[in-house]
Amino acid sequence: MSQLDLVISGGTVVTAADSFPADVGIRDGRIVQIGEGLAGADRIDATGLLVLPGGIDAHVHLDQPTSDGTLMADGFASGTRSAAAGGNTTVLPFALQIKGQSLRSCVEDYHRKAQGNCHTDVSFHLIVSAPTPQALGQELPALVRDGYTSFKVFMTYDDLVLNDAELLDVFEVARRERALVMVHAEGHDAIKHLTRRLETEGRTAPFYHGQAHAQIAEREATHRAISHAQLIDLPIVIVHVSGRDPMEQIQWARARGLRVHAETCPQYIALTADDLRGLNMDFEGAKYVCSPPPRDADSQAAIWQGLRDGTFDIFSSDHCPFRFAGEASKDNPRARTSFRWVPNGIPGVETRLPILFSEGVVKGRISLQRFVALTSTNPARLYGLYPQKGSVAVGADADLTLWDPRMTRTIRQDDLNHGCDYTPYEGMEITGWPVRTLLRGRTIALNGRPMGDPGGRHLARRTSEAFGEGSGQ
Repeated sequence: MSQLDLVISGGTVVTAADSFPADVGIRDGRIVQIGEGLAGADRIDATGLLVLPGGIDAHVHLDQPTSDGTLMADGFASGTRSAAAGGNTTVLPFALQIKGQSLRSCVEDYHRKAQGNCHTDVSFHLIVSAPTPQALGQELPALVRDGYTSFKVFMTYDDLVLNDAELLDVFEVARRERALVMVHAEGHDAIKHLTRRLETEGRTAPFYHGQAHAQIAEREATHRAISHAQLIDLPIVIVHVSGRDPMEQIQWARARGLRVHAETCPQYIALTADDLRGLNMDFEGAKYVCSPPPRDADSQAAIWQGLRDGTFDIFSSDHCPFRFAGEASKDNPRARTSFRWVPNGIPGVETRLPILFSEGVVKGRISLQRFVALTSTNPARLYGLYPQKGSVAVGADADLTLWDPRMTRTIRQDDLNHGCDYTPYEGMEITGWPVRTLLRGRTIALNGRPMGDPGGRHLARRTSEAFGEGSGQ
């Protein structure tokens, strides 16, 4: 047998099921041996470190157009550099179909944006905003067969919302083609009604975004999405779940054997509605505007319970970065007139893993194995990347994150690598941090700094395991 290219020695290997001391042997970008006393041409000493599968952030927005001309702060270069520095080796951004655009041309546009700029591997979800007969009858089935095996639909936002008939039509195609549907579940009409009421009452500060996007509207839309999926007999993912009310709908569905999966995000364990108040109800609260918004302490407690008990399958960042100040930013004249015009989204791809590790593993809320499942293994299984990605196993890509579980750091904007001019987690004290990220055995980040030229690839994906264990194309 030929010599190993690289050995990661002396660390503790952690998977979703186990942890054990072992060396990891790498050849030609893949893990080929796990054992003791391995010898290779090169060696990285991981003594005192955890050897984790590279993080997979399954919900990331990069270089995405907006309807109001606001500019997204991260393209593929800065976004994937930031992801690598935060311990991620694969991100799943969205290819957003603009109304009037074909799905195929949308995908081609995003490939042009990503080409040669990715420091991590990437794989696109589609966003279906115009379910025309051509899109549903020809383009979407062909794209699913080409490896774009998941797509997202919206139940709110004027330029993205699908009505119930359109949702059912899209679900029918997804069932036939065995594509996994991600649902942004917020009730559009309820949000519009509450927004009009609040504006009439003169309540226009960013804080009132959270009241307009009430948890009741999220609960109702979650139940409606689940009902549609039950009618069609389709597995779905309810994304960025914010609190107890939508969780109860998901748990209700699971108890009846429905194939409903769920995702939550750092903002729902690290922020609350009070953050949207800013400094005495001023515009600083716009830094925390996202949808669904952060809720209250009871919702945080519910989210933690769901992370422990399996209600949540995955923990993603929903990285949706806009600059706070400057041209085409959150702080623009129109946004100053009402919360409804504040661009929705906050950055988080680089801080996702440290926040969950520190608040979850270090504080005893979740196990180390559960951390790995939520942030790497389950996303790989759910989105058709397993076993190539998502585990430290012989035959898998050598995508690894070396983690110092005792390192303490304070999250500071000045230390981060994203394109934003702020982080909503400024000043948060963290224990546990990624110190080296390897993509197919090549170091792409070291001690919080990206390394080397872009070497990421686009990944075609298999059918989600939500359709059955070991699903293939």
